[in-house]
Amino acid sequence: MDWTSLIAFAAALTLGAATPGPGIAAVVARALSSGFRSTTPMILGLIAGDIVYLSAAAFGLGVIAASFGTVFIVIRWLGVAYLIYLAIRLFTARPGQQDVRPQDNGRSTFLAGLLVTLGNPKVILFYLALLPTIIDLGSVSLVGFVELSGIVALVLAVVIGLYAALAARARLIFTSSRAKRTLNRIAGTAMLGAAGAIATRG
Repeated sequence: MDWTSLIAFAAALTLGAATPGPGIAAVVARALSSGFRSTTPMILGLIAGDIVYLSAAAFGLGVIAASFGTVFIVIRWLGVAYLIYLAIRLFTARPGQQDVRPQDNGRSTFLAGLLVTLGNPKVILFYLALLPTIIDLGSVSLVGFVELSGIVALVLAVVIGLYAALAARARLIFTSSRAKRTLNRIAGTAMLGAAGAIATRG
């Protein structure tokens, strides 16, 4: 693809990614409660979700995707339910607990990030409505798709990773049990906010 199109796509994606939404809220909450490293699988899940929609747009699957409205509603509510579950875990965690995380592994955290993205109308709108106005999707080759996917991975990793790093750094300031309890509640509230944002955006 030509550099003009790639730069335009990167700029639009950076602006969209930097705008706080459910994905950012979920990652920040995770970083506040468990540190930067624990956000890695979630960030990878968010990236994977974006690439799913990029694939739908690039390979002309937008019409097919739009026809599976019920599937996306189910995905949205699964994401909402998981974020609420995480919020409850944070609100009920013991103050002295160093890492407030559900008893899960990287796969479930990855899945949480994927569900948040797949159920986020803002992401759907960007790839299936806005992207065609930025790039001529009819001329996207396999190489072009790889280039676009690389930009998605890089931009999201940097932008969302920066949010996670700042949140994890703020977490280090809170050392007392009372401060940790407050931090857990802030993180839980952020999770609930992310769940509410996904649930109410149609």
